[in-house]
Order: sequence, then structure tokens, then C-alpha cells
Amino acid sequence: MSRSVLTIDGLQYSNWSREIFEQMREGGVDAVHATLVYHENCRETLLRFGEWQRRFEAYGDLIMPVRDPEDIELARASGRVGVFFGAQNCSPIEDDIDLVAIMRRLGLMIMQLTYNNQSLLACGCYESEDSGITRFGRQAIREMNRVGMLIDMSHSAERSTLEAVELSERPVIISHANPASFHPAKRNKSDRVLKAIAESGGLLGFSVYPFHLKNGPDCTLDDFCGMVADAAELMGMDHIGLGTDLCQGQPESVLTWMRNGRWSKSMDYGEGNAGNAGWPQPLSWFRDNRDFPAIIEGLKQKGFGQDDIEKIMGRNWLQQLINGTRPMAASAA
Repeated sequence: MSRSVLTIDGLQYSNWSREIFEQMREGGVDAVHATLVYHENCRETLLRFGEWQRRFEAYGDLIMPVRDPEDIELARASGRVGVFFGAQNCSPIEDDIDLVAIMRRLGLMIMQLTYNNQSLLACGCYESEDSGITRFGRQAIREMNRVGMLIDMSHSAERSTLEAVELSERPVIISHANPASFHPAKRNKSDRVLKAIAESGGLLGFSVYPFHLKNGPDCTLDDFCGMVADAAELMGMDHIGLGTDLCQGQPESVLTWMRNGRWSKSMDYGEGNAGNAGWPQPLSWFRDNRDFPAIIEGLKQKGFGQDDIEKIMGRNWLQQLINGTRPMAASAA
């Protein structure tokens, strides 16, 4: 497998195993943003860190932790996959602003302000009324900026996302979603939001989760790459990447945990209808981590040049991590 194109996947929550890590190497993946938690509280988040520590010990020949962006190049040079962590909700910090810095020191590089529902920080994309960023949310954004934790609005509603961009002094990202103009899923983002993300210096990671794509599992590679081309025209080539949202090998119980957490006794269908109740059928051209080369080939067929392909496949993600995950210099007294 050629190692010529740095490849960073901006979001996965797979059922991690040696087989999956080997597939990542086969597919040319150099680093992955691994979801650490969905609805876990602080203590449970610490347990998830512990689980990953055991993985690093057991599979040290295949994976390594990313504590600084430069570690991605070290992982690549050593033939391993670098793993950096994110939270898909703000639950790890509970209601304590001090936990932002603590979680960052432990290795949490990215945090979503919401996961579909209203949180203590902002409003999720499935609520009927978007109340925007809360008082606590304003403080959390300031603290995330200070300690170098990327703000992710993938599951947030429109007003909340736009307010987060306005309030943040650093780029805001959407790690895994697609343009609503391509497919009008509640999770996908309007052109207004995408322009604001780009203007903040942030990034959109394109999802291959079929419920986020036109024609679902029947979405073609050509259509996907056409969506990428349209987004590049709207946002600029420096503000797009991949965030596959791959959940490889996960049981149905994990999907229930994602959607329900502890807040509901009845199944929340996520995209708003029972037709999306279970895991979708995979795309024919992206079944698992071995298929990243298909995206490279699809982008070539769509007319993207080598430099732009390298930005989309990983260089833009690397730049986001460099720009957004270092602590801000303290202001002079």
C-alpha cells in the first residue's frame, strides 16, 4: 500500500480490535479521531481512557496515542495509526468548568457541545426550539479556547452553531456531517453554517454514514465526490476533510446507547423516522477502513489535483489540530 497520501479520519466509533487496526493500516489510515464517549459522565470517561490505555499496550505495534499534532507524523513514520480522542457530548465535564482543562490534559482534544439534545452548553439538532449557547456554554467555549480543545458542532442546531462560531476565538469544526443541500438530514448543515465554519478557519469532515447521504446506501462514489467538489467551491479547499462516522462491527446495543443514552425509555430514531431504526447497509465503495483508497481514486476521477487530494485526505485535519489544540498564550497582566 502506498504511503504517499497522509490520511486522517475525522471521526470513528468502531468496535476496536486488532483486525480493525490492521484494516486501518491496509487502507492507509495514519490517524483517527476516535470517539471516547457519548453520554458518559466524568468517572465513566476516565474508564474509557483506561480502556484505551490497555489497547495501546496490547496493540502497540499497530497504534499509538496522539498527545500533540506532531505525533501523527511519528505514527506515520513508524507504520502505526495515531489515535486522538474526542467526546460527542459535553457530559465528561458535567457542570464543572475546571473539568475542561483536566480532560484536555488527559488527552481529550475535541468536544462537541451537544449530542442531538439540549445540553448544559447549547442546543442539539433534534430540538424543536434552538435556544442557542447557554451561559455555561459561553464560559466553556472560552475555556476550551484557552486550553486548546477543539469545539465540534456536528450534532448541534443552527443558531447554536452560529453563536459558537461568533463566540469562539479559535476555529470551530464539524467533524462529521454533510451539506444539507446534498441531503436534507437533520444532522447535515446549511450553506450559512458551512460558510461560517470556513470563515472561522474551521473544517467540515464529510461523512459516509448512509443516512447522511443522498440515496442512502445507494449513494455512488461519483455523487459523494461531487458533493465534496461543491463544498470546496462554497467553503474553500482548506476547510474540508473526512469524518466518515464509521461504526464498524458495533452491535445494535451501541446504536441504542448513542441515540437514547439514559434520557429515554423508548427508542429515539435519530433522523426522525422509524425507517432509520437500525444500522444502515454499508456503501458498496466504502465498507470498512480498507476502502479509503477508493475515495482517493474518486477524487482523482472528479478532477481534483494531488495537492487538493492531500488536503482533503488529511493535511487539513492536521492543520486544524496544529492550530486548535495548543494552549493559548496567557495575556500580559
